[in-house]
Amino acid sequence: MDTVEKIVEDFASDIAMSSFSGTRLRDMIRAIRACKTAAEERAVVRRECAAIRTSISENEPHLRHRNMAKLMFIHMLGYPTHFAQMECLKLIAAAGFPEKRVGYLGLMLLLDERQEVLMLVTNSLKQDLNHPNQFIVGLALCALGNICSAEMARDLSPEVERLMRSREVNTKKKAALCSIRIVRKVPDLAENFMALAASLLKEKHHGVLISALQLCTELCKASKDALEYLRKNCIEGLVRILRDVSNSSYAPEYDVSGIADPFLHIRALKLMRILGQGDADCSEYMNDILAQVATKTESNKNAGNAILYECVQTIMGIEATSGLRVLAINILGRFLSNRDNNIRYVALNMLMRAITVDALAVQRHRTTILVCVKDADASIRKRALELVFLLVNDTNVKPLSKELIDYLNIADPDFKGDLTAKICSIVEKFSQDKLWYLDQMFKVLSLAGSHVKDDVCHALIVVLSNASELQGYSVRSLYKALQAYGKQGSLVRVAVWCIGEYGEMLVNNVGMLDGEEPVTATESDAVDAVEVALNRHSADVTTGAMCLVALLKLSSRFPSASERVRQIVGRNKENVVLELQQRSIEFSSIMQKHQSIRSSLLERMPVLDEASYLVKRATATQATISADKLAPAVTPGGLKLSNGVAKPPSAPLVDLLDLSSDDAPASTIASTTTPNDFLQDLLGIGGVSSSTAGVPSTASTDILMDLLSIGSSPSQNGTPVVGHPGQESKPIPAAPEAIDLLGSLSSSTPVSEIKATSALPQAMDLLDGLSSSTSVSGLEKTAHPSITAFQSPTLKITFDFKRQPGNPRETTIHATFTNLTSSTFTDFIFQAAVPKFIQLRLDPASGNTVPANGNGSVTQGLNVTNNQQGQKPLAMRIRMSYKANGEERLEQGQVSNFPSGL
Repeated sequence: MDTVEKIVEDFASDIAMSSFSGTRLRDMIRAIRACKTAAEERAVVRRECAAIRTSISENEPHLRHRNMAKLMFIHMLGYPTHFAQMECLKLIAAAGFPEKRVGYLGLMLLLDERQEVLMLVTNSLKQDLNHPNQFIVGLALCALGNICSAEMARDLSPEVERLMRSREVNTKKKAALCSIRIVRKVPDLAENFMALAASLLKEKHHGVLISALQLCTELCKASKDALEYLRKNCIEGLVRILRDVSNSSYAPEYDVSGIADPFLHIRALKLMRILGQGDADCSEYMNDILAQVATKTESNKNAGNAILYECVQTIMGIEATSGLRVLAINILGRFLSNRDNNIRYVALNMLMRAITVDALAVQRHRTTILVCVKDADASIRKRALELVFLLVNDTNVKPLSKELIDYLNIADPDFKGDLTAKICSIVEKFSQDKLWYLDQMFKVLSLAGSHVKDDVCHALIVVLSNASELQGYSVRSLYKALQAYGKQGSLVRVAVWCIGEYGEMLVNNVGMLDGEEPVTATESDAVDAVEVALNRHSADVTTGAMCLVALLKLSSRFPSASERVRQIVGRNKENVVLELQQRSIEFSSIMQKHQSIRSSLLERMPVLDEASYLVKRATATQATISADKLAPAVTPGGLKLSNGVAKPPSAPLVDLLDLSSDDAPASTIASTTTPNDFLQDLLGIGGVSSSTAGVPSTASTDILMDLLSIGSSPSQNGTPVVGHPGQESKPIPAAPEAIDLLGSLSSSTPVSEIKATSALPQAMDLLDGLSSSTSVSGLEKTAHPSITAFQSPTLKITFDFKRQPGNPRETTIHATFTNLTSSTFTDFIFQAAVPKFIQLRLDPASGNTVPANGNGSVTQGLNVTNNQQGQKPLAMRIRMSYKANGEERLEQGQVSNFPSGL
C-alpha cells in the first residue's frame, strides 16, 4: 500500500512540476497554490527542498537569500526546514544589508533559543551591535529581542546598555525592547538597567517612552530593588508624561479617534498601578493626575473608554482617597449604561472587585446592576447576578429579593436555574424571620419549582418542622400554590409532605395569622390535591413515593376518607415502578389489617434537629468541594472511587428494604448515600437520628421505621430504634430482603409491646409474620476470633467478625487498617472481590488518611453473605491503593484464613 501511495505522489509531482522552474519564490508559491490535493503539495515542497539542498551543497552564494526566503515560506506551511539552519548564519555573516535582513528574519523564524546552532551566532550579533549602520544595529537588536537565551543575554547585555544611550531614537527604542527580553531571561541583570530606564522617561519621542514604560514595568516584576528605585525616581516622570499627553494639542501621528496616544496613556497608568500598590506616599502623589485623567477623558469613543477603564483599575489598585474611589466607581456605573456589551461586561467584572474596597459606593448603582440582570446577553446576566449576590446585606435583602423573584416570571428557562439558586442562597443567608423566609421560598417554588434543588427543599422542611406556630399558615399557602402551580416538581414534593403531616390544620384552619384569609378546603379536597399530584407526576419516583406516604397519613388523619385513600393507593399495586408497587402493597396492608395500630404508626414526624441538619449540610458541601478539587483522573483501567463506593446509585430513592442484594454482582456492592438524597433525609435519616463518630451509616438503616414514625427516640450508633414514648427502646436490624418489619404484630397487639425482631424468614408478608404470643429477644451477636487478613512491611489489616444467630449466612466484618511506616498514607482506597456465591457490601470508610507509625487507624465495615455456607468457605481478594510522600502505591492479596463456619 505504501508503494502505491509513493507512485501516486511521484506521478502528482511530475504533473505539478512540468512547468515549475524552481528558481524564484513567486514560482514556488504559484505552484503550491495550484495544487489541488495534499499529495501534490507535498510533492512540490519535496521537489523544491531537494533543489535547495543541491544549491546549498554546490555553494551558490547568489541564490542563498532566495533559497532562505523560500524556506521561510515552506516553514510557515509546516514542513521541516532544519537542514538550512547554517544558511541563516552565512547570510548574517554577509556584509550587505539585504542578505543580513533575510538572514536575521530566517534566524528568528526557523530557530529558537533551544537550538544549539544559536550559540554560533553570538559573535555575529556582537559585531552587528557595534556596526556603524543603524539599520544593521536595528536588525541585530530585533533578533536578540526575539530569540535571546540566558547565555546570550549575559554576553551581549553590555552592548545593549551602550545602545540605550545612543542618539538615534529608533536604536534607543529597540534597545529598550531588547532589554526587556534580557531582564526576563536573567533577572539578576535588572540592576544594570534601572538607571537607564529611568533616564529614558525624560525623552520626548512617544516610541521611546512606551518602550521605557514597558521596561520599567518588567523591572518592577523582576526585582524588588528595582521597584523601590523606580518609586523614588520615576513617579515625577510618570506624572509629567500623563499630564503632557493629556494636555497635548492635536498630533496626527499619535491621534486615535480624537484621543492623543491612548497606548502611552495606558502604559503609564499600568506602571503607576504597580508603583502605587501598597505605597501611600506614591499613591498620594498620583491622586491629582488620576483625577484629571478620569474627568477630562471623553467616554464617547472606544479609545477613551480604554483609558478610563485602565484609570479605574489604577485607582482601585493603589492607596487612593475615598473620593477618588467613588469617582472610579461612578465611571464604572456610566459604563453599565453603555450600549457596548463588552464595556458593560468589563464594568461588572471591575465592580465585583471594587465591592471589597468600597461597597457603599457600589450600592449606589444597584438599580443599574439589576437592569443588567435582565439583559438579553447571557454572559452579562450571569455576571450581574453574581454582583447582585455580593451586594445583598441585611438592609437591602428584602427589596433585592423582591426584584429577583419578580424577574423569575419572565426569565429565560436557561437562566432560571442560576437565578433560582442565587435567590435561595440569599433568602437562606439573610432571612430575618421565619415567616418572611417561608413566604419567599413559597414564591420561588411556585415560579421556578422545577429548578429548586433537593437540599433546598429539605432545608425548607426542616424549618417547617421547627416552626410549629407557622405550620398551619404554611400548609394553607402550599395548598393554594399547589392548585395554581401544580407542574412545579419541588413545590409538589414540599406541598404533599405538608398536607400529609398537617392536613387537619388545612381543613380546620388551625393557626390563623393576623390578616390571613381562611382557606375553604374539605378532607376530600386535601385528598384530591394529593391524588392529582400523584397522577400528574407518576413518572417521578420520588414525588410518587411521597404522595403515597402523604395519602397513608391522611387515611389516619381523615377517617372518613380512609376508604377512598385505600382505593387510590391500591391502584398502584401493579405499578411498573417497583418502588411505588412495593409501597402500595405495604401501605394497603397497613390500612386493611392493622387498624388498631395505624394511628400510632402514622403519627407526625418528630421535630427535625435544625442545628444538626445545618452541620450535616455544611459538612456535605465541604466534602463535595474537596472531592471536586481532589478527584483523580479516570484511567482506562477503571474508576477510582472512594472507599465503599463501587458504582453511583441508579436512582435518588433509597432501596427501602435492601432489595438490590437479590441480584448483586460478584464484585463489590456499594452502600452509600448522597448528600442531596432528598427522600432519605426527608424520612428522618440523619435529621433526628445521630451516629457516633467513626461508625459509618449504611443504606440498610431502617427507613420504614422513620417512614411510619413509630416513636421518637434517636438511634444509637447508627442502629435504628423503635419504641413507644415512655418505654425502653430496642434496636431493630435492617431487613435483608422483602420482609415484613411489622410481621410480629397481630391486630390485637398493643403498640407498647413492640419489640425488636431478629431472624425473619425471607419473602414474608410485611405485616403477617409472628403471632402475638411469639417471644422476641434483643439482638445478640456471636463473635469469632479476629484474624490478620493482610500484612506487609507497610500495611496491616485485621478483620473482626460478628454474626446474628438467626441468619448464619450473613457476617459483619470490621476491618482495621494500620500504617506500619513513618509516612502518612493519603487517598487510601480499599477494594474487595468475592466469588459469585458470595454477596459483598462495603460500607464507607471512617477516613482516607492512615496515620504513620500505627498512631491511629482507619476502619471500614463489610457485610458478607455466603449463599453456600457450610459447603464452601469464605474467600476474598483485596486491593489497597494509597499515596505515600506523593507517590502512588498499590498492594493486593488474598484472604483465605477466615474462621470456619462462615
